[in-house]
Amino acid sequence: MGVDALHFFCTFAAAMIILLTLLVYFGLLMLVSHLTSQRSDNDTFFRGNRQSPWYIVAFGMIGASISGITFVSVPGMVVKTDFTYLQMCLGFIIGYFAVAFILLPVYYQLHLTTIYSYVQQRLGERSYKTCASFFLLSKMTNAAARFYVVCLVLQEFVLERYNVPFPITVTVLVSLIWLYTRRGGIKTLVWTDTLQTFCMLTALVVITLQVVSALQLTPAEAVKSIIADNHSRVFVFDDWGSRQNFWKQFLSGIFVVIVMTGLDQDLMQKNLTCKNLRDAQKDMCTYGFAFVPINLLLLALGVLLLHLSQQNGTPPPTGDQLLPMYAATGRLGNLIVVLFTLGVVAASFSSADSALTALTTSFCVDICERQDDRRLRNRVHISMAAVFVAFIIAFRIFNSVSIIDAIYTLCSYTYGPLLGLFAYGLFTHRDINDRWVPFICVLSPILCLLLDTVVGRLTGYQFGYEMLMINGGLIFFGLWISGRARFSLSR
Repeated sequence: MGVDALHFFCTFAAAMIILLTLLVYFGLLMLVSHLTSQRSDNDTFFRGNRQSPWYIVAFGMIGASISGITFVSVPGMVVKTDFTYLQMCLGFIIGYFAVAFILLPVYYQLHLTTIYSYVQQRLGERSYKTCASFFLLSKMTNAAARFYVVCLVLQEFVLERYNVPFPITVTVLVSLIWLYTRRGGIKTLVWTDTLQTFCMLTALVVITLQVVSALQLTPAEAVKSIIADNHSRVFVFDDWGSRQNFWKQFLSGIFVVIVMTGLDQDLMQKNLTCKNLRDAQKDMCTYGFAFVPINLLLLALGVLLLHLSQQNGTPPPTGDQLLPMYAATGRLGNLIVVLFTLGVVAASFSSADSALTALTTSFCVDICERQDDRRLRNRVHISMAAVFVAFIIAFRIFNSVSIIDAIYTLCSYTYGPLLGLFAYGLFTHRDINDRWVPFICVLSPILCLLLDTVVGRLTGYQFGYEMLMINGGLIFFGLWISGRARFSLSR
């Protein structure tokens, strides 16, 4: 057999393995959906009947919080930023405790279905609609960008050779998500997330062990080689202009969790399905600690893959290509192809399915204010799926990684109003002029963009996630100066 024929056979076999893995995986998701969606109603879809075991929610939230982009990209981060991402992960822990003991008590005390109902009660109707609208914009773009990864993996490694159009790939995948979430909603997701987290963590551990074996190292020797590698640097204290500076990363990690978890209906909706506040707090604190070891393992895998590249005499790929180059092409064996597929799909689907459910919940409850209309819920759910497909296809048309980066930057700007509105409501007793809130929340991100542009050109300083804090601060200041007399509110 010639070299070209052997290469074709290997890639064909890998493609078939990926396709079969996906089919089996979807079969399992549909089985879980069937078991959890019996006798479901709107309360089941939106709140899971408030009967979810906290430890199941905690385990599943790991997968829901780690997207396919994280699974693929974090190992490749070591090439440019070493292990400095762990500085942000340390900040995550503090952020999860803040959410557990500041925000969750408010949500449970008010018996909320969506967390933005708090803004309606505290600040007013226009503030409420503005807050929900910024969430819908942020979550749709963020979730679609994350799910774009798994669509690309399936397209490039399987369906491209059969001339399957990319829009068909996206439509089928999103339709499958809609299919297993349409009845049980959040109750189904609590249990499918558990399956998805298990698949993702299993894939990560076994792939790492296989790379260690390919390097002909024992686990202890692998740990020593990682520690000795120059890319194992974690802390940066000496460069204040760097985006990897410890305090910028650590403080950003705290506020990223507060905003993108505590003020995000997607990730909070599962926590609100716990039986009581104490269970929800245990859930939040437990999975908050999990991010350091998981991301440490992902970064360690990146260093090991660089060592494997050097051992094979091949130039190391950059960024997102590092893990797929070995795990998706059969170079580490067919088992790793299966596990890599499971890992990426599980991480991506656990993010996309919960986002689709949260978008449906927020639109029905916050925008339409019709929580008990089942027919509306079904129409909105399928409409959100269609918009989701359109966003992903748009990314493909632009066909640029810079577009994805721009979208994540946009999300860091659009989450700022959520931070400012909630902070003002929680930490002050001042009233506001509700009519001015939409203008304040639109103006602040524009000012932040101008600030970023001007400071970058004049000084070379690069804003990172700290722009989120600046944005929230501007919103807070704008609300304060628009406020009127103090009043007393029982929260």
